[in-house]
Amino acid sequence: MEYRPLEIKVLEAKGLKDVNFFSTMDVYVVVTISGDPRTAQKTPVDKDGGTSPKWNCQMKFNVDDALAHQNRIGLNFTLRSERAFGDRDIGEVFVPMKELLDNAGDGKVDRVVSHQVRKNSGKPKGTLSFSYKFGDKFSAPAPAPKKAEEPVMAYPAMAPGAGSSTAYHYPKHGGYPPPGAYPPPAGAYPHPAAAYPYQAHPGYPPQGGVYGPPPPMGYGYGYPQQAQQPQKKKNKFGLGLGAGLLGGLLIGDMMGDVGSYDAGYDAGFDDGLDF
Repeated sequence: MEYRPLEIKVLEAKGLKDVNFFSTMDVYVVVTISGDPRTAQKTPVDKDGGTSPKWNCQMKFNVDDALAHQNRIGLNFTLRSERAFGDRDIGEVFVPMKELLDNAGDGKVDRVVSHQVRKNSGKPKGTLSFSYKFGDKFSAPAPAPKKAEEPVMAYPAMAPGAGSSTAYHYPKHGGYPPPGAYPPPAGAYPHPAAAYPYQAHPGYPPQGGVYGPPPPMGYGYGYPQQAQQPQKKKNKFGLGLGAGLLGGLLIGDMMGDVGSYDAGYDAGFDDGLDF
């Protein structure tokens, strides 16, 4: 590929938009070929010029001659104001490379040009002046194509048996051990899923001894309860009625005896008086 050296000198700017409200602008310029950050070069910061800064900063570039003649590239100037809480754009200038080549002359004398600075809205505000000069063409190998970035693994894969013998191997997705893979500790109750399988009709365990033999009688949980026989309700009304009848008979007999005694006494008394 053929390249052509380009030397420029960023001279000054005039009548720029003031993007600072309470202080003087500190202006600098970033120059690239068609905005390619790999070609970016920067001027010093003019802390005294304000809206009319000066730099006189020289820069050198290597321009692809074929692309320049095809009008596919250009010089891009970005003017910015340096600030404590973040720099701010002032404006931009773009000059096609073919335009510079067509007006370069014999290339022995620097050519000075001025172009309008356009704000982010596209409206012109101020001018930028620079000089330029092209050198003789030279050949150079084409740059290697940029390789696609490969993803970086957070944890490198380890060969089986590599590293410490106590290294922990993460299980695959869904690699938690199945129920019952770890034996329960001695004396522990079995897992509910293993001791009591799912029943189609809850409440009545299937035949076959799923629950095992009943535990022995004694204190604690698990002994069977004794079925309680229902007690017959006593008829208090019949008992009271029988007692009342019996008492009535006894009282009647006593009254009869008393009556007989009184009758005999009265007869004897009367007999005694009758003499």
